[in-house]
Amino acid sequence: MNTSYTTFESPLGQMTIQANDLGLLGVWFETQTTQPKELGKKEPNHPILVLTIKQLRDYFSQRSKTFDLPLAAKGTVFQQQVWQALMTIPFGETWTYQQLAEAIGNPKAVRAVGLANGKNPISVIVPCHRVIGKKGKLTGYAGGLERKAELLKLEHWEPD
Repeated sequence: MNTSYTTFESPLGQMTIQANDLGLLGVWFETQTTQPKELGKKEPNHPILVLTIKQLRDYFSQRSKTFDLPLAAKGTVFQQQVWQALMTIPFGETWTYQQLAEAIGNPKAVRAVGLANGKNPISVIVPCHRVIGKKGKLTGYAGGLERKAELLKLEHWEPD
């Protein structure tokens, strides 16, 4: 299946967005190393890419707290399970890695959950930035801890 991509200048830096006809495959900040080497054809008018940019603009301008996009990220069954659980973390709230492990029914898989969280290819939309360390500390974000802090600030989260 053909993949398409475009770029978007967000308030937190340039983002690359990739999709196919089934859905969104990835959203990465320019510094993220998890981007695929091959992005496909640059097609800024692809309907899913256009819709993604519109919803990202609404999010960053605080006109919307949710995303409604078809997702087609590739990952293992376990990664998919973790990414689905991430989608249930409410806007403006954070969970610990332990809470995320419990949400997927595997409370002993904290480290594996952390690794799957770090492999999330759909930044911001699949809100891996809402996962923090158990003592309320900002930890691990492929887009950089500064961006994670800015995303949480945008969502009006305040550390304890």
